[in-house]
Amino acid sequence: MSKKKQNSFSSVISINPYKNTFLSGIASFLSEISSVEFSKEQFIISYLNNKSFITNQIAISKNIPDEDLSDAINSKVYDEFALDQAIEYKIEYIESFHSVDQENRHFHIFIVDPSVISNTYQTVVNKLKYIDIIIPTPLLLKSLYSKKIIESSSAHCFVYLQENDAFITIYNEQEFVYTKSIKYSFIEMHERFCELFGERIEYDEFIRFISTQRLKNSESEYKGYLIKLYKEIFANINDILTYAKRAFELDKIEQVYIGTQISTLTKLHEIAEAELAIRCNDFYFDYGYKSSTPYIEQLHALMHLYTSLSEEERYQCNFTIFHRPPTFLQRESGKIITLIVGSFIIAFAYPVAYWSLTYAQSLQYSMLEKEYRELHIEKTTREAIVKSREADKVKITTLLNQEKQEYLEKKNTLIKIHAVKVNYPMKAKLFSLLIKDLNQFDVKMSSISYHEDNKSKEMILKLISQNDKQITQLLEYFTKTYDGKFKFSLERIFLKEESSEYLSELKVQLL
Repeated sequence: MSKKKQNSFSSVISINPYKNTFLSGIASFLSEISSVEFSKEQFIISYLNNKSFITNQIAISKNIPDEDLSDAINSKVYDEFALDQAIEYKIEYIESFHSVDQENRHFHIFIVDPSVISNTYQTVVNKLKYIDIIIPTPLLLKSLYSKKIIESSSAHCFVYLQENDAFITIYNEQEFVYTKSIKYSFIEMHERFCELFGERIEYDEFIRFISTQRLKNSESEYKGYLIKLYKEIFANINDILTYAKRAFELDKIEQVYIGTQISTLTKLHEIAEAELAIRCNDFYFDYGYKSSTPYIEQLHALMHLYTSLSEEERYQCNFTIFHRPPTFLQRESGKIITLIVGSFIIAFAYPVAYWSLTYAQSLQYSMLEKEYRELHIEKTTREAIVKSREADKVKITTLLNQEKQEYLEKKNTLIKIHAVKVNYPMKAKLFSLLIKDLNQFDVKMSSISYHEDNKSKEMILKLISQNDKQITQLLEYFTKTYDGKFKFSLERIFLKEESSEYLSELKVQLL
């Protein structure tokens, strides 16, 4: 299945069939789910651990054409491995390009008994109905090179410890070379640990200890025995690496990646580096995924990474026997039904089309006629309403103009009344105030005038007195008493000789 086709699915489900754990991947986000259900919109991938298959290398003559290659490999596998001819084994293969043999092509072959697949996935398939890809565990590691997570082309060794299996896989020049299952799964480690300790402890307690205790800091009585167990494991790994370098003509193993199915505080790669004298690192890579769980099992992450590759970027080795049901058109019954339906469609196409068009046209005419009658009635009603509203508008406009005219007349009248009520009393009050003060200083007034414009309000008082000091005293009094209210100015005081009276003109400006 191509990468393009896989991308059309809504999600990718990865399955660990040995622990019944499931991870759902949508875009770049992974989340653990407790159970799975059937859906055609999800792409499903799983793996077989090393214990479940046989692997080896075979040579096939280069003279055999590609179309006969599968038959030739199957025939040779049955002969060389003495397989039971009554069982139809699942045989997959990938080509090896490391050999310098000029006459033969070399292939890594993977052999699985179908009953092993059926028993392993029986519970899961009852729910999901199909699994798109079941791939041997070691081939998932090809994704690390295809995605350039590991860019070096040197020889690398991968060690991974699981509950039901533990395996070593070697890649050289970014291609699969060798894999082997070792007898140090968690279950087998537990048994061996109990032998070394001399007392049986619970499996859950053993797992809890290796996952939560850091050996460097631990003071547990288990510490020494677990270190001894790890030394045994790495001694076994060292023997396998020695064999692999000789068998596959490898100069050296550049790096070892070691990891476990569960999260551990103890840094196994540091112990491995001391025991193997090879540069070691943690089997934990940055895949670019986000997760809702703090620890993602590495094989789950590798399965999701594998599904993101194109067919050219990954190994084509699929052990699934649980295929998706073919689409309706690909089934024999579907083809027959499609042919019958097509024949009927062709036979009745013209009369049905003619009748349909006639019926559609008559139906459209009836609908348009009904719509016209409704619109005509609505049009007539609206025209009458518009005429009535226009007549009302004329009446209302006339009344509005009359009201405006009356309003203006009343407004002008009120303005005049206000002017009379406000201005005149103010003037009279002002006159009365000043005249009273005149009497106090024995000054008489012959006349008074008032002038007002937009800029100022001014009164002119013509004063008469028997003594000029009385006028100056009056002016001084006015200036002090009404400071800030009035401005007083008096240009001159002159003597009228005929009557021996002093005359003056006092200007009072309202502030």
